[in-house]
Amino acid sequence: TSAVYNGIIYLFICASQITYIIRYVIHSLVRVNKPYFEDIQMKNSGGKGWAAGLISTIQDAKNYIISSEEAVVIHDKYPKARHHYLVLPKADIPDIFHLDSSHLVLLEELYLLAQNVIEVKHGHLDDFKIGFHAQPSMQRLHLHVISKDFVSDCLKTKKHWVSFNTELFLYYQDAYALLKSGGCITPLGKEKVQQLSNCALKCNQCEYEAKSVPDLKRHLLEHWTQKQ
Repeated sequence: TSAVYNGIIYLFICASQITYIIRYVIHSLVRVNKPYFEDIQMKNSGGKGWAAGLISTIQDAKNYIISSEEAVVIHDKYPKARHHYLVLPKADIPDIFHLDSSHLVLLEELYLLAQNVIEVKHGHLDDFKIGFHAQPSMQRLHLHVISKDFVSDCLKTKKHWVSFNTELFLYYQDAYALLKSGGCITPLGKEKVQQLSNCALKCNQCEYEAKSVPDLKRHLLEHWTQKQ
């Protein structure tokens, strides 16, 4: 009887130890992996993480090229041309779909800074495209100021090209005119976006039609080299 009793006690102690070890391991795994899963959730939860990069960038004045009381100009971290700048209002405006006629003065300020940064960088206005993405991927309203050469290692996909060289790019003048007339900017329909995404890779400087993005990039580099 004593041996049986001692055996039961021993099994109970062993079970307690095993339970403790299992709980410790689970706790350690959760503690170690929690930030990882939180990071994944953050990146996939409606625009946080990568999509909010502009918000954190404009919080540091060291990133400014020029600024005013209403807006700032920064470098695009992944430029799609030899010159690629972003003009952002200091006011918290999520995107172009939140603009209306009350923002006309602000838009004029953004455009003025766009012209200023081109001058500061010794460029010519005619060599730049100034406008918004009609399907913005980043949080915070931002105006693109990009040179028409499109010579850049960061120009890698067809999506990059069409976002600046089709109706997926909304010129500043068109956006301003629409808002001035009392209209608003609305997202393009899914079918329209798909149509534009599938369009041919046509050069923005001649009639050449490329078969692939690398082919287009070689062609664009030839244009740029000839102008130097």
